[in-house]
Amino acid sequence: MLLDVTLSLLEGFGVTVQMFVLTLVFALPLGLIISFGSMSRFAPLRRLIQGFVWIVRGSPLMLQVLIIFYGPGLLFGLPLLPRFTAALLAFVINYACYFSEIYRGGIQSVPRGQYEAGQVLGMTKPQIFFKITLLQVIKRIIPPMGNEWITLVKDTALVRVISVYEIIWMGESYIKKGMIWPLFYTMVFYLAFNGILTIFFGWLEKKMDYFK
Repeated sequence: MLLDVTLSLLEGFGVTVQMFVLTLVFALPLGLIISFGSMSRFAPLRRLIQGFVWIVRGSPLMLQVLIIFYGPGLLFGLPLLPRFTAALLAFVINYACYFSEIYRGGIQSVPRGQYEAGQVLGMTKPQIFFKITLLQVIKRIIPPMGNEWITLVKDTALVRVISVYEIIWMGESYIKKGMIWPLFYTMVFYLAFNGILTIFFGWLEKKMDYFK
């Protein structure tokens, strides 16, 4: 019985990991682009993006998943997106907005004098960003970014609201069979995954110590 439950949960955990990885692949670069927009000197663009980020961060992720899945069909008569795709799109937009604020805070925390020093040396703006600013930003954003990654692992459980069969869905299915322990068993997978992430970010912080 334990083996059967483990295999079932591993199947659901595969969906969880897939959602986690794909969200990061798309949300990390998108968040950086959004952060540039939120710091733009062009006021209409800056205010538009800041307003969008405020709406996304201020509303529940579960609600966003439901809107993206059901919205196109109910509002415009369009065919529904595949369930996993709709959930992924909601996660990417949501986490990109959170990441954008982390990036923005990191970029703005770098002393202005370092930009000016780069300009004195004749460096272009891209050179200043990639050779002076970027690594310092990475050092500063590691702790909040680590928290967001761990939160993302747990948030993947929300995709069950549109019947994406992740690990908690699999664990809950055993309640109908009169067993609740598989639901608690899912916690082992989450703790193991988050434990690995905690170790990774701890190692990463030590690697970036030379920026102290």
